[in-house]
Amino acid sequence: MARRSTARSGGAPEAADAADDVRGGAGRLRRPRAGSGGRWWVWVGRAVLWAFIIVVLFNGVWHPLREGIATPSSEDAEPQPEEPEYPEAAAAAFAARFAEHYLNAADDGGETARAEAIAEFVPEGDADSFNVPAGSLSGSEIQVVTVTPEDDANAVVTLSARVNGAPMSLDVPVYAEDPSSLVVSGPPALLAAPDKAELPEASGSESDPRAEEELQPVLTSFFEAYAETPEHLSRYLEDGASVAQLPQGSLEFGQLEDVAVPVRSEVGEDDVRQATATVEWRIPGAGDESASLTQSYRITVVRSDGEWYVRDIQGAPQSFGR
Repeated sequence: MARRSTARSGGAPEAADAADDVRGGAGRLRRPRAGSGGRWWVWVGRAVLWAFIIVVLFNGVWHPLREGIATPSSEDAEPQPEEPEYPEAAAAAFAARFAEHYLNAADDGGETARAEAIAEFVPEGDADSFNVPAGSLSGSEIQVVTVTPEDDANAVVTLSARVNGAPMSLDVPVYAEDPSSLVVSGPPALLAAPDKAELPEASGSESDPRAEEELQPVLTSFFEAYAETPEHLSRYLEDGASVAQLPQGSLEFGQLEDVAVPVRSEVGEDDVRQATATVEWRIPGAGDESASLTQSYRITVVRSDGEWYVRDIQGAPQSFGR
């Protein structure tokens, strides 16, 4: 019995030591460390996700707030003035027809006929205030100059006319309920005609004598074809250019009085100039060789491959005082 007990008591420490040796060796069992097995990637992913959520929430709140601060509200914005929607064309025609009666007090019609005509344009009961003695007022060459709206319903129509033989202006106030309902809203006013302007000296651009000499025969033939032989007109036109000839028999070419060509300023493959040509036309059927007409044209010409061609023709803006 004693030996068995001793053997048991003595063997236990040896077994325990052996077990400890096994745990301490290569095959020793250890508790897994925190973060092993890829779990730290999970925490990194969560951190990135939360950061993304915070950024989205911040922008969602801050962006509208910032726009509200930076952009003034519609109430604070200064309202833009609206252009009056006045029926200018209808008022102009209405005022011109009124002026035909207002500026003419013929002897044969009498005051009654004139008042009846004016009554169609003025408020009820006001026609008598426009009466003048018969034969005291005459108007001709009545033309609309401008329409100046005051608002959507009121405007002043300015007319030009010869009144009793002198050039004058007539301002007619016109009220418009709509384009089909108009009325003269007050007495018109006769004013002086615009003064004749003093034409300033033309800007002295440097001319090109060589180009002028080369263009003389070209433009002479062009204007002759332009008025009399349209079948030859395309010979003098740039490729792709379109110039409508004058009505057949309306004018006959007399001579090319003058050609002015500025020096070349632009740089390009073709030489493009805007020349001024003064032409003398003869009027057919006048029966007198002295019946002529002098006119000035702005001709856009192009020099390509050593030849001049016409690209466009129109009236010259200022040819006096060149």
